[in-house]
Amino acid sequence: MQFHHHGYVSGDPRVQPAAGVGLDRPDDLPDEVDVLIVGTGPAGMITAAQLSRFPGVVTRIVDRRDGRLAIGQADGIQARSVETFQAFGFAGRITAEAYRITETAFWKPDPADPARITRTALTPDDPSGISEFPHLIVNQARVLDYFAEFMANSPTRMRPDYGYEFSDLQVHDGREHPVEVTLVHTAGERAGRTRTVRAKYVVGADGARSKVRASIGCTLAGAAANHAWGVMDALAVTDFPDIRRKCAIQSATGGSILLIPREGGHLFRMYVDLGEVPEGGSSAVRSTTIEQIIATAQEILHPYTLDVRDVAWHSVYEVGHRLTDRFDDVLPEEAGSRSPRVFIMGDACHTHSAKAGQGMNVSMQDGFNLAWKLGHVLEGRSPENLLSTYSAERQVAAQALIDFDREWSTLMAKKPEEMADPGELERYYVRTAENLAGLAVQYAPSQLVAEPVHQQLAAGFPVGRRFKSAPVVRVCDGNPVHLGHHATADGRWRIYVFADAARPGEGSATDRLAQWLTDAAGSPLAATPPDADLDAWFDVKVVYQQAHPEVDITAVPEVFKPRTGPFGLIDYEKVYAADPASDVFELRGVDRGGAVVVVRPDQYVANVLPLDAHAELAAYFAPLLRLPVTHRG
Repeated sequence: MQFHHHGYVSGDPRVQPAAGVGLDRPDDLPDEVDVLIVGTGPAGMITAAQLSRFPGVVTRIVDRRDGRLAIGQADGIQARSVETFQAFGFAGRITAEAYRITETAFWKPDPADPARITRTALTPDDPSGISEFPHLIVNQARVLDYFAEFMANSPTRMRPDYGYEFSDLQVHDGREHPVEVTLVHTAGERAGRTRTVRAKYVVGADGARSKVRASIGCTLAGAAANHAWGVMDALAVTDFPDIRRKCAIQSATGGSILLIPREGGHLFRMYVDLGEVPEGGSSAVRSTTIEQIIATAQEILHPYTLDVRDVAWHSVYEVGHRLTDRFDDVLPEEAGSRSPRVFIMGDACHTHSAKAGQGMNVSMQDGFNLAWKLGHVLEGRSPENLLSTYSAERQVAAQALIDFDREWSTLMAKKPEEMADPGELERYYVRTAENLAGLAVQYAPSQLVAEPVHQQLAAGFPVGRRFKSAPVVRVCDGNPVHLGHHATADGRWRIYVFADAARPGEGSATDRLAQWLTDAAGSPLAATPPDADLDAWFDVKVVYQQAHPEVDITAVPEVFKPRTGPFGLIDYEKVYAADPASDVFELRGVDRGGAVVVVRPDQYVANVLPLDAHAELAAYFAPLLRLPVTHRG
């Protein structure tokens, strides 16, 4: 964390100085906003949190509830989400209070006595070490709390506006704020009254029954799997030995349980198989009582006992896999002719089972994907057509999730004797670990994602996939750090320069690239406003191949040591060296001749280029930057 660059900070350094719209933020919802977000679930809150870092953008987030969520239904936090939390500054704190899943136990009927269950396998949660971040279990409400804190501490001083329910919207082309939204007060003395807000853009993060989705003519298409599950968060006394492990339990009766320990050391969640749902039987299944769910769980766990003492929350649901064909208000026949004004995300556009632990995680990536794009367009950094990439990228990602979840939930519902291979479930779990961790998404080439022409220069940073961090050593102080962990959710592009074998100041390809980035009219840095810090829009870092004592930091080009803040202080923390114990060049397959890795503000690799590909780098950024201002040189 960096601070003091604007003067001495004696208080909490996470609280940034108010700026822009945060200097005189009105308490009441204004009549006109840049972005109106509907719904304070994970998708809406991460969208608001990212936009809170854009001081010139008026963003408000509304919800029909009268206050914060107390008990959330979602609880699984995959490694990709924890990686995202790192960018928002709370990965460490939420990990400290969460339950960490390190292994999964598989239980099946005992061959010697099928009426009893026995443990058949114990599998590491991340068997191949695909992420340095953990798999956590923590209540959704706490995730929302952390995003709310980030918003409140940001320059815009954003906070949710509770007590407003979305009713309808109309788009009036040609107006500065073309989306007219009708809201209804749900709390207080104004309950029942309507209210109109005009916005440039609207984001619908209002759940599976989304009214925003309905207002733009989208419908969820798909089918239920005709299989029901009861879920409960419980406190119990039991002799089941793996009550504090994640478990996939299959019994001889055909019933199964997915057991998820919860934070705090005692609470656990059980997804209990309630069996097939006959045609027209949904109503009866949904009326299943908690006593019936507990009785079914007790039967599946035989010979172990389960004495449930308290149930914090429970529900019954049918597995459904549904998806909208677009995530914005642009109809297929309008594609390419106009930019979207209304967006939907999360459960509003994709629904699936809870057992793969992907719902909240994928929804947050929807928000992270869209928010920085809105910020760049509204601040004038990028052209409006950037917004069309949201639906194109996230609809494909959601379809991949649904395909994976359909396989996983089908396997979970199978009876042991229906499986050709007794270890099929365990092997599928290990084989799909990357999917389960949320790390399998790869965006296709587009205006944002380059063709992987030079992928061989950095094989471990696949274009279109999230930037996989690696250990490095900070040159200025010798501290071992993780390269990707310093990419905060500040809306900036990252340009990682992996140096060639020469030392700084020897006139190498790295030095020539640094000079071009600083002086050339085609450099993306030339688009940065003259009155802003050199690294306000682009965070440029360098990694040298030498051990850190061999790197003369005084010879490092200034683009890697930019001046910052009103005092023009030098930022020394963008210069790194390979860690001899864990060389990033070896770990990520980076060519010893050097490479440039361009990373989007949402942490996905956008391009890989040679050090001397100045024209290609300029050509990549040219359509993404709106009307470059006067060159800074």
